[in-house]
Amino acid sequence: MGSRLFQALADGVLGGGVYGLMAVGLTLIFGVLDIINIAQGILVILGSYLSYVLWTDLHIDVFLGLLITIPAMFVLGVAIQWFFIRPLRGRERTSMSLLASYSVAIIIEGVLYERFGSNFQSLQTGYVTSTIKVAGYYIPYIYLYGFGLAVLFVAALYYMLYRTTFGRSVRATMQDQTAARLVGIDVNRVAAITFGIGVAVTAAGGMVSGSTMAFNPNTGYDFISRLLAIVILGGMGSIAGSLVAAIIMITLESLVDVFWNPSWSVVVFYAALVLVLLLRPQGLFGRREARTA
Repeated sequence: MGSRLFQALADGVLGGGVYGLMAVGLTLIFGVLDIINIAQGILVILGSYLSYVLWTDLHIDVFLGLLITIPAMFVLGVAIQWFFIRPLRGRERTSMSLLASYSVAIIIEGVLYERFGSNFQSLQTGYVTSTIKVAGYYIPYIYLYGFGLAVLFVAALYYMLYRTTFGRSVRATMQDQTAARLVGIDVNRVAAITFGIGVAVTAAGGMVSGSTMAFNPNTGYDFISRLLAIVILGGMGSIAGSLVAAIIMITLESLVDVFWNPSWSVVVFYAALVLVLLLRPQGLFGRREARTA
């Protein structure tokens, strides 16, 4: 009983760190731009494929490869914001951004199918096969490193937001874009860089998720539904909330999987989301105040 409980908690907390790593970029984009990036799921898969190519073709370590994939995904994110999101205007901007980001997802999915096909792939690195024994349970190093990356990225984003000049511009844009423009902030530049950062994070999330589970171009749809649930539960725009919500939800799912029935784990995942939103509509760490565009 005790070992099963530890296994469920360890899987939930460490697995939640992996999902939190994927979700922080999505919540950052929403917090600044007030849009939901439906393409975030396929961008995570793109990050997995980039790490896969670097590992299999160039024999570059997956963590060292982040020095290549993160800047590449940042540039892609800026390009997506510039060509697909920035032209949107008016009251329908938020709803239209869903269609725009969905179009981006379809394009990237098509490119991945053309290049890699529909076969499932995975990153079989030493971090996956090597384990550490804790309380009689073997934990793959990749989960520990993935959790550490999640905490590192959340801390780095918080430092950027609250300790840098650019971060003050970001927070001003989050609160009131019109007022930010009046005090001389280049809102378009802030939006492009923030979107780039939100997409760049998916490079790390894709690398870790690709090392812990098999993926193909269609896997992005599974990810986006879970990521949206995590972001909503944590509070739209709350970076730390995304990480905490991911740990809570994946741990709950893991406990149900171990002690009840695996087929109910996903149902309980979304049932918990509905329950929280009924009691606290703004999410665990969300705030009720409205923003001004």
